[in-house]
Amino acid sequence: MTILVSLSGLPGVGKTTLAKALAAKVKAVYLRVDSIETALKNSALRVNSAEDAGYLAVASVALDNLLLGFDVIADSVNPVEITRNLWAETAVFGHALLLNVEVVCSDKALHRNRVEVRASDIQGLVVPTWQQVSDRTFEPWLEDRVLVDTSINDIDECVSKVAREMKKYTL
Repeated sequence: MTILVSLSGLPGVGKTTLAKALAAKVKAVYLRVDSIETALKNSALRVNSAEDAGYLAVASVALDNLLLGFDVIADSVNPVEITRNLWAETAVFGHALLLNVEVVCSDKALHRNRVEVRASDIQGLVVPTWQQVSDRTFEPWLEDRVLVDTSINDIDECVSKVAREMKKYTL
């Protein structure tokens, strides 16, 4: 059975670094909502507020890949129940297992530094400021999820932890 790994967390906690490394390790499709949202904003449509469209587009591509039998790693902030439900529905429709992973950086000074020094790796994507990250709504999780803290463990350790959890789901 295929698995959909939904990575969640505030900007700057290490989601993208973790997602890319995990996808390479487990040979899964990697999908990033930032890439889709930025493409929508840069398109001829000039979709200024692409957040819902970005999530819906990424979920559709995830579903296509799940139905083809590929595991999918979805990289998004995933801050509220409605987006979390979207991933759950995508897994159901894709006949896949869902593994929710919350990525945090519990060291606030380190998190702030990461946000303040990072540069965008997507042409046209403006990365948020520390104030924007701090002000962002991020609802507490009510569902089960795997928690990884990138201030305690390095990326390789975080990747290994999520990969082990993926194996548990498929045994």
